[in-house]
Amino acid sequence: MTGIILAAGRGGRLRDVAGQKPKCLVPLGACTLLERQLRALAACGVDRPVVVTGYRSADVRRVAGSRVTFVHNERFASTNSLYSLWLARHFVADSCVILNGDVLFHPQLLDELLNAGCEDALLMAPRTAPYTDEEMKVRVKAGCVDEIAKDLAEADGENVGIVKFGADGARVLVEEANRLIASGETMAWLPAAFAAFARRRPLHVVSTRDYPWIEIDFPEDYWRACREVLPAIDDDGRPGRELTAAATRSSRCHV
Repeated sequence: MTGIILAAGRGGRLRDVAGQKPKCLVPLGACTLLERQLRALAACGVDRPVVVTGYRSADVRRVAGSRVTFVHNERFASTNSLYSLWLARHFVADSCVILNGDVLFHPQLLDELLNAGCEDALLMAPRTAPYTDEEMKVRVKAGCVDEIAKDLAEADGENVGIVKFGADGARVLVEEANRLIASGETMAWLPAAFAAFARRRPLHVVSTRDYPWIEIDFPEDYWRACREVLPAIDDDGRPGRELTAAATRSSRCHV
């Protein structure tokens, strides 16, 4: 299986904590966010890692190492995640798992997604707190994605940013990515292709349950990741484990 990590962006909103580093290279414990994702893929038997680079590509390549295949998005400053995935479309010809490069997650989440009894599936975090404009919201119908977008008025959960596709589903995903890019949607988020996919083929939902994870977009996300989420992961945070009230109330940290 191929594992594609989308790590082209700079993460300008993290500049206060990341400095000139791309956000996939922010340190979390003894290693970077990117290294944690690559290790999680390897532990799950994903033996063909692909990283889409952009900002400070040489730094990302150095940290990722020689066993990784790289695709470079030269237009990283003027495109978005859909375009990055489209550049790597030749690696989506077979079964694959796609990860946003800014997500810290318990490795069990990846294991459960890959071993779910369905070919095409998306990790979704159920949510009870009010949404903001930042979350990529998911509406579910009969266990599958009904709609996915940031501007949904009603939603059942939030897209984590980790999705898998079987060989047949991967072909449909590439077709939808091709169509969107051909229509000029280079600034679209990748979930635009997931939404189009879901109108043609079931995209199942796998719940995060209570396993810890966080998308790191803002300095407060990074500090919460260091202070609360990473210790929960390293402490083998499992469903039912009690975390701090700040973590459970957070609008951006889901545990």
